Amino acid sequence: MNRRRSNIEIIADMLRVGENGAGKTEIMYSANMSYAQIQKYLGFLLSHGFINKVEVGNPVVTYQVTTKGEELLKNIDSIIEVLEFRNGNGA
Repeated sequence: MNRRRSNIEIIADMLRVGENGAGKTEIMYSANMSYAQIQKYLGFLLSHGFINKVEVGNPVVTYQVTTKGEELLKNIDSIIEVLEFRNGNGA
């Protein structure tokens, strides 16, 4: 299965990594993203209130998923589950 992930799947991957707080590098590697991608998506998630930037030291920064971000992740997971079921890939 060599298909590209959609924007929604990338966002969901990032939110999963950031549920317990994660640094930029951890998110980038765990969600299998390039530096350019992480910059773009972090900006989007921060500006829409789905994650918060938490200063835990100098210069250490952690990104934490907000309640709004948790809701978004639940909704994305529900939609993906329905679509996979409809495509015959689900149970």
